[in-house]
Amino acid sequence: MDGNHMAEELRRTVGELVRTVRAADTMPPAEAAVLGYLDRSGPLTTADIAQQRGVSHQSIAKAVKELLGQGLVRAEAHPSDGRKLLLHLTPAGGDRLAEERRRRAGWLGSAIDDALSSEEQETLAAALPLLSRLTAHLKAK
Repeated sequence: MDGNHMAEELRRTVGELVRTVRAADTMPPAEAAVLGYLDRSGPLTTADIAQQRGVSHQSIAKAVKELLGQGLVRAEAHPSDGRKLLLHLTPAGGDRLAEERRRRAGWLGSAIDDALSSEEQETLAAALPLLSRLTAHLKAK
């Protein structure tokens, strides 16, 4: 299989896997994404999150409003631009995100145990560093 065919198969398969695993989520994808960005990057504006996610400001603003209402995110004035709000993950938001991640990992871990032989699990484990390296390479471009 050449690189282009492998790339397309990888893109399709990983995308389908991610969408399938998200079925275990108990919160809307946009809200989970906002919590994830704040957890990984620290405080961000709504515009920052929209840009990183590649979606409209309005779609993220709706998710942020819900998260603020649930106490999972808090907002404060941006230190260098008072017209903007800087969003922070609250302890409750961190707990909720951890719960979602545990649910996903548990669901996927059970599937790995059920569907893959020991040898296949070893092959999958050996591929993980390659996927991480490939991701880092793409992010650097």
